Amino acid sequence: MSLETIARPSPNFDSRKGPPDMIVLHYTGMQTGQAALERLCDHQAKVSAHYLIEEDGRIFTLVAEERRAWHAGVSFWKGERDINAVSIGIELVNPGHEFGYRAFPDAQIAALIALLDEIRGRWEIADGRIIGHSDVAPDRKDDPGELFPWARLAAAGHGLWVEPPASPGAPLTIGDEGAGVFALQAGLTRLGYDSAPSGQFDDKTAVILKAFQRHWRPERIDGIADGETRARLVHLLRAGS
Repeated sequence: MSLETIARPSPNFDSRKGPPDMIVLHYTGMQTGQAALERLCDHQAKVSAHYLIEEDGRIFTLVAEERRAWHAGVSFWKGERDINAVSIGIELVNPGHEFGYRAFPDAQIAALIALLDEIRGRWEIADGRIIGHSDVAPDRKDDPGELFPWARLAAAGHGLWVEPPASPGAPLTIGDEGAGVFALQAGLTRLGYDSAPSGQFDDKTAVILKAFQRHWRPERIDGIADGETRARLVHLLRAGS
């Protein structure tokens, strides 16, 4: 039995170059779900997603999965720069940081998990390719944000999550350089971020590290690679290999 959805077709799509192998999660960042739906279906806005999930769990279908929706913008993950071409975009109704960011209701997350069950039954999508908008565009986006329950998603079988003990070692931060920084950048790159190793901990590294923390270490988003942050990165790489 297929999941019940509400059709709300968007004109904002084009053709794909191949099957989708990634899922990108967003929050709408608007004051109401209705306002978000209207924008995603406005041809002048030139934005869209494949699905929108309301806080009460209703799922709206906007663009067919076989089509390329316009949700990621300038982005990068694991060498891919046209994220729209290879991904399915899912918008979760939430006012976001600008309009009163809040926790995602249980009904909404339950609907998302059910939707992911179905999507991954149709397409081959690895856990390491279920990510947030802030992961693919760390210099522009914060969504779905630090309140999104990635651990609950992973417990349901979707995405990566680890909670290892912290490893020893001095924190790495802006201005540091050397082998430790090189290894950190190499690990972030292997996970998927656009973080080519240079051995120099610069502003870009800090921005990417904040995106990593927002997803996998939301209790502390400071762009500093302390022992816990580095331990989570190492264990995520092991889990996703």
